[in-house]
Amino acid sequence: MIEKSGGRQPRGGHPSWVPQAAVHYLEHTEFGLSLRELARESGTHASTIMRQVRRLEGRRDDPLVEGALQTMAEDAARVLAATGAAGVVPLLDDATLLREGRRILRRLVEPGACLAVAPDMEKAVVVRDMPDGSTARLAVLDRAVAQAMALKDWIACRAPGRVLRYGITAAGRAALKRMSLVDEDAEAPFAAQHRVWAEREVTDEDGERRPLRYNAVESPVQVLARRLERDGRPFLTPPQVAAGERLREDFELAQMGPQVAQNWDRFLTAGSRGAYRADSRIGEGPAAARDRVAAALAVLGPGLGDVALRCCCFLEGLETAERRMGWSARSGKIVLRIALTQLTRHYDAVGDAGQVIG
Repeated sequence: MIEKSGGRQPRGGHPSWVPQAAVHYLEHTEFGLSLRELARESGTHASTIMRQVRRLEGRRDDPLVEGALQTMAEDAARVLAATGAAGVVPLLDDATLLREGRRILRRLVEPGACLAVAPDMEKAVVVRDMPDGSTARLAVLDRAVAQAMALKDWIACRAPGRVLRYGITAAGRAALKRMSLVDEDAEAPFAAQHRVWAEREVTDEDGERRPLRYNAVESPVQVLARRLERDGRPFLTPPQVAAGERLREDFELAQMGPQVAQNWDRFLTAGSRGAYRADSRIGEGPAAARDRVAAALAVLGPGLGDVALRCCCFLEGLETAERRMGWSARSGKIVLRIALTQLTRHYDAVGDAGQVIG
């Protein structure tokens, strides 16, 4: 442990890439700060700090993680001896890790690629096993970069031995996607990694066509499907989720044809429901899909049909739907669940053919 010269030593800052758990671990093991003191400074419970310390201690079996922590501790000791200021000294700066991390992770996602490093190697290499049995070298990186990537859990040891082989982790894949989207969605890179943007044209209140950008990966129904009740049960049942996706599928099919967009706004409460006729030629999409959507919305009626159309078909978020319909906050998810329950009953009644039974 680094001996303190009496009283608490001031600690310097550190780049944002350094995991907070690693900072707490080094401050506790090297600078002698207590778990309770670290908890007060970070605004967390002491048990949280203790779990972080224990987890980092367990990860020291990984040579790259051990090397990262040891190097940072030794550098901190030198800085403390020279300046009297204790602080976590990083392996490299943010810009270097961002640049090198993007370059190396892009190689590691290739099939058969891994990062190889040995104790006597100053550098690490990314290699790939080729179909003919040979090995191709894809990239070379400094050992410090490999250590930082292991400390951030972007890579994990897959094959221990004299030459260690590391593969990319789920956290590494997510980090690579954030790096790729940092220019496009710099304000929310963590949310951006889960998005696949697409566009469709909609008709605004003035009757003009405009593009609408939406996340094609998931709908508000899929977001609600991941929520749990207090007793651990899912907020939406699988049949309710399937009903919402079935409505969306029919809606997408009904949008196809010479006239791309069906004027579904007529089904909203503010529009004229009674004025819509299946033969009015408002939209030239497949008639069967259009009729199935019209039948489902007619069963739901005002209110329930509004939230189903907006959230399942238009892919509006619940907060946006609540605001546009003048509902109170957090009421939309309850109404949407009721609508999906009604949709489930409707689809159970009509069956696969889409025709109401008896």
